[in-house]
Amino acid sequence: MAAKSDGAPVSLRDASPAEAPRGPGRRAAGRRYSLLDCCWTLCALLVFFSDGASDLWLAADYYLRENYWWFSLTLVFVVVPSVVVQVLSFRWFAYDYAQTTESGAVVVVAAAAASSSGGDSRFSTADSDPGRGAGRTAAAAAAAGVPPAAPGTAGGDRGCCRVCMWIFQAVIHIFQLAQVWRYVHALYLGVQSRWRADHERHHFYWSMMFQSADISMLRLLESFLKSAPQLVLQLSIMVQARQVLPLQGLSASASLISLSWMIASYQKVLRDSRDDKLPMTYKAVIVQILWHLFTIGARTLAFALFASVFQLYFGIFIVAHWCIMTFWIIQGETDFCMSKWEEIIYNMMVGIVYIFCWFSVREGRTRCRMLTYSLTVFAENVALTALWYVHRGQHTSDFSAVVLVCVVASSYALGTFFMCVYYCLLHPDGPISGWGYIVEKEPLDDEPLASPASTLPPDVVGSPPRTLPRTKDREPGAAGEAEVFQVRARVRGGQAPVPRLTPRTEGPVIRIDLPRKKYPAWDAHFIDRRLRKTVLVLESAAPVTPRIQYRCLGTAKEVMEYETTV
Repeated sequence: MAAKSDGAPVSLRDASPAEAPRGPGRRAAGRRYSLLDCCWTLCALLVFFSDGASDLWLAADYYLRENYWWFSLTLVFVVVPSVVVQVLSFRWFAYDYAQTTESGAVVVVAAAAASSSGGDSRFSTADSDPGRGAGRTAAAAAAAGVPPAAPGTAGGDRGCCRVCMWIFQAVIHIFQLAQVWRYVHALYLGVQSRWRADHERHHFYWSMMFQSADISMLRLLESFLKSAPQLVLQLSIMVQARQVLPLQGLSASASLISLSWMIASYQKVLRDSRDDKLPMTYKAVIVQILWHLFTIGARTLAFALFASVFQLYFGIFIVAHWCIMTFWIIQGETDFCMSKWEEIIYNMMVGIVYIFCWFSVREGRTRCRMLTYSLTVFAENVALTALWYVHRGQHTSDFSAVVLVCVVASSYALGTFFMCVYYCLLHPDGPISGWGYIVEKEPLDDEPLASPASTLPPDVVGSPPRTLPRTKDREPGAAGEAEVFQVRARVRGGQAPVPRLTPRTEGPVIRIDLPRKKYPAWDAHFIDRRLRKTVLVLESAAPVTPRIQYRCLGTAKEVMEYETTV
């Protein structure tokens, strides 16, 4: 049940914690699916096909040349990661497509509540008792005038369509094309969100963001399970054989581009999904791709040089580095998943990513963590390359060895340069100097704030009132007497400042009785399939696009009005 205060100031120390407004609806209202988004998806498809096709083509070439050992390793690094990704994707599909009676009940309740409350309804995940839900479903259906469904009506056609969809998805996943289907589906949802009316546009945009999040997670996992080992393998074969076949160069290049592309794409989709973070421009994404392209290229070349001489010690080094990085990540207490064991598995996967490149997993300023990681990687690259240079053997001339060492050093230097360009010029939160934000004070307009949370920085989730603040006791002109300043990043080049997003306080609300996860984690309704399905169902039933509210931790902040779950 919900309780509302009488208007007196109430301290959150003695009250239940309020909830923080957010939701993809607000971001969808400010952004639309553009032609650049469509081109980005098509380029992602091209990268996916080029990476997989070049690896398979190279494996076939090894088989024809009777290099069966290289053929086996190349094929294993293609098939095994792909099967893992297909199994995970099909599991997600099976859960998302399963239709339960609770989903239908939620639709009826939401539609009835929305119609009876005139668009100011609030749906909460706290009231989720099945017994009470059945009673409320019947009552809401009767109040809304929804007749009970007749047995057998449209059941045969619906069952046939469901069977066809299951068969279609099974075939898609058997042929290892789950990523292609999800890319095409995201493209369709994005186009529909641009063509449809306002409310339908928001629904399709939400669905497109959910699908993009799934693709990013699957492709990032596949890239570091397939492309990264494949790149190291092919570079090692080139160094050991002292020749570069055209297909080897094509496969290594495709793997390197796929790795850098997916890291940048993952960061872009993650920022686009969060309303408390500004989206990343495509110019920034391209610079980030170049940053990871050169740093990962230098890293994998150092790995290949060392592995061409010390195969056993290279395996020991990789395992030791992965263990150290995994324990470092676990010690940081990340908050990405919904359970403890899922979090540990996630940390182990991020440990694999940390073998090759930096990946932010904690909120806040990353200066010390990133500097520590960069110095560690730099020292490892120098040590691995130096050991290869000393023990390379007589078959490699001094000139060739010096060239390879210079390639490793210059590639890492270029990657560091593009990293500085990204953080100093193109970071979404503004230019950064000395790893700290350049801020300036600007007076705000003399307009009333929508909620107390609007004075907080974008990274902080506040506890605003559920209703608009009362103004009957406020004297005219009082709002303009106090000096109010906003701290934000300075915009270079005379560009117009980015408008601050203010949470809206009207319309229906979907209340999630969970604390909101901090950036760079995904919001709970992006990674929890049950929450995602419920949000989509309620959003389609509401007459107005609802906003999402998470439970906030209690603070000492005073508010005039609030409403919370008791």
